[in-house]
Amino acid sequence: MQYVLRTFVVMFRLNDFLGVDRPLILASASPRRRHLLTHIGLDFQVVVADVNEDTVSTSTPPDEYVSVLATLKARTVAEAQSLPAYVIGSDTTVVLDGEILNKPASEAEARGMLRKLSNRTHTVFTAIAIVDSASMRTITAVRNTNVEFRELDDLEIDAYVATGSPMDKAGAYGIQDDFGAVFVRKVDGCYYTIVGLPLELLYTTLKTFVTEAT
Repeated sequence: MQYVLRTFVVMFRLNDFLGVDRPLILASASPRRRHLLTHIGLDFQVVVADVNEDTVSTSTPPDEYVSVLATLKARTVAEAQSLPAYVIGSDTTVVLDGEILNKPASEAEARGMLRKLSNRTHTVFTAIAIVDSASMRTITAVRNTNVEFRELDDLEIDAYVATGSPMDKAGAYGIQDDFGAVFVRKVDGCYYTIVGLPLELLYTTLKTFVTEAT
């Protein structure tokens, strides 16, 4: 007699667990953020926020800078919704010696950023904003993580920039699924903050936001 072992997988839906009673929308074009939300079991839609990030001065303190942009993205998408929804906005930047390093505008700028980060410790700031499109009630939260780079040589920097990967990332590098990961010697703080969406912070912030609605 043969016995067949069957494995039944119960799909965990975080929306139900948290009591999210309306559609959840991610106001971001980032494939990394989409992957992270799927990773923790959230059902969501994507609506890209059409905002001009240059309206926020880079002389703004970095925690405020990312918070303002995350809120702007979430509120822009929330205002366009005809039905109630919770909209998640997020923004990430890299800070070195008080200077905000956003996405490079050119390959030359990307190379310059990586040379600045070489053999130094910088800080990554990521903000989360959640907006209820029905009431425009908003909650924000910010987390930062220190990242230490080893010394990079010009051949490594040129090879990385040639892939095009640094061009859509703050600080001109990515730590996940990317050659940029081999630049990082040490991380002090939440890894997912560097990727672009601190998951524990998102979970606790969304949990608070939904609880306050009841």
